[in-house]
Amino acid sequence: MRTISIIIPCYNEAENIKLFYEAVREIKLDAIIEFWYIDDGSEDGTLYEIIKLSQEHPEVHYLSFSRNFGKEAALIAGLEYATGDYIAPMDVDLQDPPSLLPIMLDKLDKNSELDCILTKRNSREGEPAIRSFFSKLFYQIESKLSDVSMESGVRDYRLMTRRMVDAILELREYNRFSKGLWSWVGFKSETIGYDNIDRAAGKTSWNFRSLFRYALEGIINFSNVPLEIATLSGIVICLLSGIAMLYIIIRALIWGDSTSGWPSLATIILFMGGLQLFCLGIIGKYIGKIFLETKERPHYIVAKSSEDKVNK
Repeated sequence: MRTISIIIPCYNEAENIKLFYEAVREIKLDAIIEFWYIDDGSEDGTLYEIIKLSQEHPEVHYLSFSRNFGKEAALIAGLEYATGDYIAPMDVDLQDPPSLLPIMLDKLDKNSELDCILTKRNSREGEPAIRSFFSKLFYQIESKLSDVSMESGVRDYRLMTRRMVDAILELREYNRFSKGLWSWVGFKSETIGYDNIDRAAGKTSWNFRSLFRYALEGIINFSNVPLEIATLSGIVICLLSGIAMLYIIIRALIWGDSTSGWPSLATIILFMGGLQLFCLGIIGKYIGKIFLETKERPHYIVAKSSEDKVNK
């Protein structure tokens, strides 16, 4: 019988470990399910709960990182270790409804041309308005700047075929933005919607700052447009500066030199300095990513695993 591997990144989610397992087990699926809990360096009792669950249920596997490497590292680790014919990344807080799994599997069964079933929230009810606004803005900017299409509200939660996952695993870059990579590899997909669901328990580890950095990574990883904007800004400012210089020379020749205008001059200098620093910051961000890629460091380090002989 075919197998579905569920990848569950976890960071300080001790309250949700067993709740998630029980919720998935209540769903009737015409497939064997294997669970891959990825403990991303949690500081609470998450790992204890996962180990306890794996000892009680042989279909539960886990990886525990040596420190917090981030959700992207947890996702790539899960994809690498999963052995299923189908793979589904899911959030452990049950905001990704397990009840959609049979529907997703049925769609893949009925259409052999499909390799992925995406899930999308129909609305963002219950989410802070400011977070919802900036999230929608990010997806609009990302879609316009990059060569991949990412729709607002689409989740990491999806059911993918093995051949699609194998294609994703061929992308070995260190700087990862999974939503973009999953879109970049192509393959035909279909989207199903659902209403927003609150967390089962606990508090999210995501805040506005971390989400902003995550969005910035997504834009830079999949677009050179910021560099082009910096270049275009430099060209425009140079042209305007040249016109201003001609004006100053002509004015001096006709009306004579004047010491007036120092406030405007200081303003222009400060503006130019800020623009230069802004452009250097953009260039520096790209150079920093190149620097990280050349190091060829691993995406994660496993400190403990259900696959280790000492844990069996």
